[in-house]
Parts: sequence; structure tokens; C-alpha cells
Amino acid sequence: MKLIIAYIQPHRLNYVKRELYKEEIFKISVTNALGCGQQRGFQESYRGVEIEVNLLRKVRLEIAINENFVEKAVNAIIRGARTGNIGDGKIFITELAECIRIRNGDRGSVAIG
Repeated sequence: MKLIIAYIQPHRLNYVKRELYKEEIFKISVTNALGCGQQRGFQESYRGVEIEVNLLRKVRLEIAINENFVEKAVNAIIRGARTGNIGDGKIFITELAECIRIRNGDRGSVAIG
């Protein structure tokens, strides 16, 4: 079992969801996030005052997944999120020690589905 965490541009979310659905991956969690990477934000003028905006809007996806779907999920996220520009995002994959379905107590890969 793995946990995939991806940070993507908010406007690419629907594209990523479509690509995941094509790979029959439907169980995802989506959270709004703030952050910056290589682009380091930007400067903006508001009422004549220069302000630095260094935390940009991102979307965080979390997908708990069985081993045989990891590459499919990663490739789907890349297809949906890639624009070729700085700020497209990052994907992190970690080991998932345990998963428990609250409804009936299933554990492990069965609980992920």
C-alpha cells in the first residue's frame, strides 16, 4: 500500500481527475493549499503599495492506493497536471503502514478497495 501526495495547479484539477478516472482510480481526497517552489511567488502592486506574494494557491491530492495501481496513478497525474511550465507541481509517494475501513473494520489493501 502506498500514499500518493500530489501538489498541482488549481486550474488543472479537472484534467487530473479525468485522467485518474480513465485509469479507474476514483478514491481521492482534495484539499486547497498554499505554497511556493522554484517560482518563489511574485510582486504585486495594491493601492500603490508593492507587496510580495510568495505563497501561491495549490491543490493537494491524496490517494491511498494498492501497489498495482501506483504507476497508473502517477502517470495519470502527470498527464493531467503537466503544462511544461514552472509550478506544475510535485508528486510524493510514501509507504502506507495501515488502512482501516471504519464502516466494517476491514484492514490493509482490502480496506483501500
